[in-house]
Amino acid sequence: MSEMFCYQCQEAAKNEGCSKKGVCGKTSDVANLQDLLLHTLKGLSYVTTNLREKGESDKEVDNFIMEGLFATLTNTNFDRESFINKINEAIKLRDKLKGKLDSDAINSLDGDLKDAVNWSPGSEAEFDEKGKEVGVLATENEDVRSLRELLTYGLKGIAAYGYHAENLGYSDDNIHKFMQEALAKTLDDSLSGDDLTNLVLECGKYGVDVMSLLDKANTETYGNPEISKVKTGVGDKPGILVSGHDLKDLEELLEQTKGQGVDVYTHGEMLPAHYYPAFKKYDHFVGNYGSAWPNQDKEFEAFGGPILMTTNCLIPPKDSYKDRVYTTGVTGFEGLTHIPESSDGKQKDYSQIIEHAKKCSAPKELENGEIVGGFAHNAVLSLADKVVDAVKQGHIKKFVVMAGCDGRHNSRDYYTDFAKSLPEDTVILTAGCAKYRYNKLDLGDIGGIPRVLDAGQCNDSYSLAVIALKLKEVFDLEDINQLPIVYNIAWYEQKACLVLLALLHLGVKNIHLGPTLPAFLSPNVANVLVENFGIGGVSTVEEDIEKMIK
Repeated sequence: MSEMFCYQCQEAAKNEGCSKKGVCGKTSDVANLQDLLLHTLKGLSYVTTNLREKGESDKEVDNFIMEGLFATLTNTNFDRESFINKINEAIKLRDKLKGKLDSDAINSLDGDLKDAVNWSPGSEAEFDEKGKEVGVLATENEDVRSLRELLTYGLKGIAAYGYHAENLGYSDDNIHKFMQEALAKTLDDSLSGDDLTNLVLECGKYGVDVMSLLDKANTETYGNPEISKVKTGVGDKPGILVSGHDLKDLEELLEQTKGQGVDVYTHGEMLPAHYYPAFKKYDHFVGNYGSAWPNQDKEFEAFGGPILMTTNCLIPPKDSYKDRVYTTGVTGFEGLTHIPESSDGKQKDYSQIIEHAKKCSAPKELENGEIVGGFAHNAVLSLADKVVDAVKQGHIKKFVVMAGCDGRHNSRDYYTDFAKSLPEDTVILTAGCAKYRYNKLDLGDIGGIPRVLDAGQCNDSYSLAVIALKLKEVFDLEDINQLPIVYNIAWYEQKACLVLLALLHLGVKNIHLGPTLPAFLSPNVANVLVENFGIGGVSTVEEDIEKMIK
């Protein structure tokens, strides 16, 4: 048996799976603990699903399951102790709630589902071996395994988006209900391949729902994103660099740094925070520093001040700057300072990171320019007449959706070259950190419409769907696939998996996914996606320009 097995991200070793240590940096014991947490959450979800049928639900348990799923997302939490604590808490909650169910029904369960509902460790030493036992490869049939994993990764995406909405006080019980039902069903051996396929597609429906919920949470809390210019230079004051995705964490930090002589900068997926009206009032919120997550080792090193990781996209920090990295929320890494939730429901206490910043020099400048963004659905729809006219006049021939994730491999230079090679009558619609491959290129505009329209974070992918559906309505089309839109999406982790499923639910076909197709798609499952939805990979820039554009 291998030390671990994981193939949930695009960088899975040899596009097959990591078996000794994750390419992401997670150790085998942490990988196995993540598998064990998932197994335990599936047992807990079986219990909560049955209690819901009796009219009982528990908000704290719902959020615990959501946060537990999110913690297993790639590049989110690497801390062994954190997972041991979560597993023990999941068992405690499961056993407490299980007592409310019919014992005969529990005893009649079999297989992995029975184990997930009943297992308990004799000692902590058992955790690693148990994790190996219940991991991905516990499902022997490769097609069933593929569908179960695709569903699980979609659920992780729902958990991530739902977590941010919950932080802002927005919730939908139907999303929790589906997430728990589907999670338990990944251990149901009675389900056929068709049953699992239908669940995967249903996951796409809830993907649209949760992204809509998060969009509502963000815009009602912070206003609709505005077209904005964001500075990439630095000031002369010490700073705090904020990375990850959580806007509430950023808001609380900005409030606590007012008048402290400390500037705040965004990094990676936090760049779009500058587009929200609510954040424009902070004069010490000065700009964006650096680029996407794969470059954080160099950029965190150069920044010189403390860094706050609010969510996923953390890579194992180098010793040279490890003492300057702080985590919060579901994020964790052994040896880093973690800023906990407030026990009284008030703001988190960021005083430690603020005092740390005051002892540091101003950041080292990496560049000095501007990034234009803020083209979320409200902003783009305000330009609808101008956009439609440009299409009707033939000035815009194609929209190219280049949303998704960045990654470490040199193969991702493809997306820079693809953007450079696009004809001048094409417009790029983007969201997510993939944009850093081309958002600083001078691609010009079409009649005043920039050729790169950045809707925001991967969390803002919903905007691209709204824009497409609105254009379908404006042009009075029966099918969204009749629009002059092509999809060339870069994926990396499980939120991107959910975005794909959401697009499939909306009826979008002929999506190109790269730089490689997921390792977790078995040949048969991949064929279903190709035959029913036209999913394809990428090849060379020249071939793909010819195929998708010309």
